[in-house]
Amino acid sequence: MNRLVYELDAPPAGLVERIQFAVALENLDVEVARWERAGSFAGVRGGSPGTITFTVDNLTLMVNFTSTGARHRIDGWLVPAGEHTVEVRVAEHKSSTTKADDGGRFVLSDVPAGTTQIVVHLVNSRGEPGRTVVTPTIML
Repeated sequence: MNRLVYELDAPPAGLVERIQFAVALENLDVEVARWERAGSFAGVRGGSPGTITFTVDNLTLMVNFTSTGARHRIDGWLVPAGEHTVEVRVAEHKSSTTKADDGGRFVLSDVPAGTTQIVVHLVNSRGEPGRTVVTPTIML
């Protein structure tokens, strides 16, 4: 019976790897941002996804994805602004990290395609490490 179910309704390819990727943050104390307005972007794979906004409590993260061939450029803005550390995790690739400027703007220009999450390591008003926010996974 199990074999029949598996053959008729097999799990999507790469499901186990995507779950393992998402669970890798399990031991961190993170807050998960939510889609502000997913629109047609939710579930997009490849192509040029465009702009999306994430929110959690008093933080808004807006990111624009631009395809540059097999790679992507990510332009982002954090509100409230601050020199927060932004990490982009892509499954099966090394993380890329940058620091937002004092206006909350950041750019990562050479991000590989794949299952992606953005992790924002916030600093408090004294410049000390604060909370960490992570976005849901995105397929670039």
